[in-house]
Amino acid sequence: MAGNCQGCKDGMELPFRLRTAFQPIVDLETGQPYAYEALVRGDAGQSAQEILSQVTEENRYAFDQACRVNAIRDAVAAGLLDTDAKLSINFLPNAVYSPLACIRLTLQTALETGLPTSRLVFEFTENEKLDPGHVRDIVRAYRALGFATAIDDFGAGHAGIGLLADLETDAIKLDMHLIRNIDTCSRRQLIVKSLMDLSRDLGLLVVAEGIETGEELATLRSLDVRFVQGYLLARPQIGILPKVDMDKIEQRAAA
Repeated sequence: MAGNCQGCKDGMELPFRLRTAFQPIVDLETGQPYAYEALVRGDAGQSAQEILSQVTEENRYAFDQACRVNAIRDAVAAGLLDTDAKLSINFLPNAVYSPLACIRLTLQTALETGLPTSRLVFEFTENEKLDPGHVRDIVRAYRALGFATAIDDFGAGHAGIGLLADLETDAIKLDMHLIRNIDTCSRRQLIVKSLMDLSRDLGLLVVAEGIETGEELATLRSLDVRFVQGYLLARPQIGILPKVDMDKIEQRAAA
């Protein structure tokens, strides 16, 4: 741990270069982006999966720091401060050895770029089982600093109902598997309806991910889902905050 900690603080050089792509999370009530999710890409446009395959125990901490810093700098350079949207950044809970120590560079970068901490959202997901106590400490520390937190890919892998009992996050993002073909699947509709009711009682913001068709969007509207994300709305673009034209999207969906 000490070696990784020192590597993180020293700005360990990664064996690959990173860029940031952005995809909007749209508020259906306003038709405007509520936030932009920052997605890691390679210097030559390589996919997130290709980049993540190069993350090791030795460079995990430096990678997590680099993603945060790049996301903030690239978003501000792309014009985020000219909008009201938040910036949503993915992070690896197992790459945070100490919530306060590991957030210093993020805070410094936000200060340098003029991005208020109230406009930062941190999404977490893990392929491996999370330590609820460790993640709870991160969520509480981030909340005290003014950040919001979200559970990504909710309903997939280890990101299940149990996490809602253990963690006090501000939002959940419904995994695209729950959303795919929801317009023709009554079971998916009932599950999402139940999650919306539960989230309302818990005071959670809900984002539906992976929307690809007008029918899926219409069904989610009928279930009172307000915040949506997916290729139907806009594809991720490197170094650019994609525009969203809801009128055009609605016309295409109705055609």
